[in-house]
Amino acid sequence: MAKNRTGRVGEQIKKELSVLIQSGLKDPRIGFVTVTGVDVTSDLSQAKVYLSVFGDEETKQASLKGLEKAGGFLRTELGKRIRLRHTPELIFKIDESIAYGSRIEKLLGDISHEDEN
Repeated sequence: MAKNRTGRVGEQIKKELSVLIQSGLKDPRIGFVTVTGVDVTSDLSQAKVYLSVFGDEETKQASLKGLEKAGGFLRTELGKRIRLRHTPELIFKIDESIAYGSRIEKLLGDISHEDEN
């Protein structure tokens, strides 16, 4: 039963954070950021927010720093939008799974082209 609740809360946090990051933040360091997932602890005290950032490594780090700076604002706004007794602490992490997946796909494509020749 508790897993259902943490999953629902995680999805709601993901949805609200996506809107907040796109429209609510004015920090120029934050580039094109997509929230790919949110893992919430069972006691709802922490939420790991996984982000995909478009750009090079420097852009990713700058966006991460900007989001960490805006963490208090984001947490406050989440508290206003989601009715919870305690709003979870937000921990931002870069999600490398999309880049990893595209790299694997490229390698598999290269292998199949070599087999044709």
